Amino acid sequence: MIKDIEGILRERILVLDGAMGTMLQQKGMMPGQCPELFGIEHPEVLQEIHQQYAEAGAEIIETNTFGANRFKLAEYGLEDRVEEINAEAVRLARAAAKNKALVAGCIGPTGRLLRPMGNVNFDDLYDAFAQQAAALERAGADLISIETMTDIGEMRAALIAAKQASRLPVIAHLTFESGGRTMTGTDPLTTVVILDALQPLAIGANCSGGALDLLPIIEVMGRHSRSFISVEPNAGLPRLVGDKTVFPALPEEMAEHALRLKDAGANLIGGTTPQHIQSIAAVLKGMPAVRRQAAQLRGFASRSQVLLIGADQPLAVIGERINPTARKKLASDIKEGKMQLVVEEAKRQAGVASMLDVNMGVPGIDEPAAMNQAVAAIQAAVDIPLSLDSTNQRAIEEGLKSFVGRALINSTTGEDKSLDAVLPLAKKYGAAVLGLCLDENGIPDSAEGRMQVARKIYRRARECGLRDEDIFIDCLVKTASAEQVQVMETLSAVQQVKQEMGVGTVLGISNVSHGLPARDILNSTFLAMAWAAGLDLPILNPFDQRMMDVTRAAAVLLNRDEHCASFINYYKNYSSNSLSTGGMRHPICERCNIPDQIKDREAGTTTKNTANLPAAETATDDITVRIQKAVMEGNSVIMEALIEEALQKGMPALDIVNQGLIPGIERAGELYEQKKYFLPQLMTAAEAMKKAFAFIKPFLSQEAATQHNGTIVMATVEGDIHDIGKNIVIVMLENYGFKVVDLGKDVPADKILEAARQEDADIIGLSALMTTTMPRMRDVIEGVKNLNLRSRVMVGGAVLNQEYADQIGADAYSADARAAVKTAQQLMRLFIRRVK
Repeated sequence: MIKDIEGILRERILVLDGAMGTMLQQKGMMPGQCPELFGIEHPEVLQEIHQQYAEAGAEIIETNTFGANRFKLAEYGLEDRVEEINAEAVRLARAAAKNKALVAGCIGPTGRLLRPMGNVNFDDLYDAFAQQAAALERAGADLISIETMTDIGEMRAALIAAKQASRLPVIAHLTFESGGRTMTGTDPLTTVVILDALQPLAIGANCSGGALDLLPIIEVMGRHSRSFISVEPNAGLPRLVGDKTVFPALPEEMAEHALRLKDAGANLIGGTTPQHIQSIAAVLKGMPAVRRQAAQLRGFASRSQVLLIGADQPLAVIGERINPTARKKLASDIKEGKMQLVVEEAKRQAGVASMLDVNMGVPGIDEPAAMNQAVAAIQAAVDIPLSLDSTNQRAIEEGLKSFVGRALINSTTGEDKSLDAVLPLAKKYGAAVLGLCLDENGIPDSAEGRMQVARKIYRRARECGLRDEDIFIDCLVKTASAEQVQVMETLSAVQQVKQEMGVGTVLGISNVSHGLPARDILNSTFLAMAWAAGLDLPILNPFDQRMMDVTRAAAVLLNRDEHCASFINYYKNYSSNSLSTGGMRHPICERCNIPDQIKDREAGTTTKNTANLPAAETATDDITVRIQKAVMEGNSVIMEALIEEALQKGMPALDIVNQGLIPGIERAGELYEQKKYFLPQLMTAAEAMKKAFAFIKPFLSQEAATQHNGTIVMATVEGDIHDIGKNIVIVMLENYGFKVVDLGKDVPADKILEAARQEDADIIGLSALMTTTMPRMRDVIEGVKNLNLRSRVMVGGAVLNQEYADQIGADAYSADARAAVKTAQQLMRLFIRRVK
């Protein structure tokens, strides 16, 4: 078969194969066995499955290596056999394909979560995925398919590793939940911005729900992505009928859905059983690919927020205040590794700026470590794109590893040494790069001189493999007090960059006014002129009211604020009498209330923001509000200090828990239900709560310290080794006062029942992620009845629903971690009423 897969995809649709796990189970694999090991120990079974898919019309068959990374294999004691298992799986697939189908090396998730949600970092994941990708290439795979990723952070690590460790084309599939986001909150457009920048062969979705559930996700990707689009839906949510896994959608229905997915822009389509693939292949065979004309998508993203840059987008600014230059307290905070002021600065700016610049330039520190720590702390507190600002390439790389999203590298110059160091980092990590119009001879005086440097940066960036949307140019403004004529040269250069190259533009605005009075007037006037010249991203102080006034007004005049809606909303209560005169500072809007706080902090004093608190609230009431807020924001850094302050004011420890900590975690849960928080925010709030309770526990009375809301025995049932969901649920339950006994994964029913008896458990929580292990839940429920235990049984897992929970006689079903808490609380209330 011709292996020019890109050439084929430009001409026609390719058909992928379908599920492997359910097929192996039908062929005799028992629950709890390692699928990858089973495949190579029963080669005739595995080859038969591959052949069934190839004969059904699949043009790409995937190796049985979904869990063949060191983390997943370690669960079976096989972590030293990564190379062997992947190599043998490729060999068997190639033998079955008989040169009639391409072989895709399949890479699945590790089962771990990135810090702070879990206990692994980027390097841990990268090393595991790189090892597997290299093994797949050496064994002869034609391409790599990354599948069923629930977190864009893990996907990003896997995709970077696969592209660095092999030369194979890569398909990147995420799994989306019913709300159109991944488990950790990433929507399809954010996915496109992050993954397209890493330049895979294709991006897309697999598993999730059925084809119709994935259709709107594929439509978004098809409209905006320049990559090919791949989709492998289930034939509906799998159900258990007797002891067999059944998919509700018939092959004919899947064929019809495949046509709709093709029209939405999909280039590779597969999914489910050989029968489904046969029907899909029958309708797609020879069908030409849909011609998509995705526009250039210039933008940045955090895990769940996207910032698009362009003439048809709202104006955006980069907040400059996470910079220790001339800021002693911030520098001290960074040097001591606290990052408390860094996080506070990030949270304040995030309400105004579109993106944050992060600079860790404190002399004498380990800047790479500080950048990694700062980025991790910032993105745990706020969900906003970042610009990583350093001349230290190791610091930039550590920041890029830590940041889950697409960042801007600030910056490189036109010097070869700088370009050689920075451009490969941008390419590797899918970042954009900011090029300064500066070289070995300094900043050119003329606009044309700066353009010559800009052209060199652009040329070198493209040669390195970057796209136009990855390149931003800073034409550099000189101070008007020393080189007044140079100001207009800068603006002329900005115009020329936009006209000639069409790439993004950035300027540090405040440089223009150094050494002059009334700097805010000069800065804001220059900013207005720069917006008109084609500036895309100014770097400025977002609390400078004049600058932000100009930006909001410019958005109206440049037709970047549709129907003037944002301007009207912001200034609806505006009065010209509020303007300052005589060079006084323009008043800051009440919602920001920032400059006085900043001024006091730099002076070593503090000013409390009590503007939104009722006048009758006491100092004790104020501290409970701040504790609530710290929990909601996941601010573990300041938690102990806040609790200590409350205790010193005479507040009883139990009141701190009931009036501060519990309302905070409750509010975080409510925001999660409202889809205003996603799993990362919920987990960091839970971790802050956990740290707070550990600190305050010694101050509670013995009775209060030992009381809890109930005892829950938690386990993933026998045969199932998936426990991410269960572990998240446990964290949440513990933070709501439940005593949780975690039995782990692959736990037999008799062990669960014995633990429930010994602990006198109020609730037994059962998790399953595989349809073949779902019946083990019924075994536990029947055991509870036979042993006459008082425990109630709560079940959950991706393959479960309320119907199945009712069918097996469970007392309750919960769909996610937040729902599990509410369900457990309801069960406890029912139990109390039953006892009475």
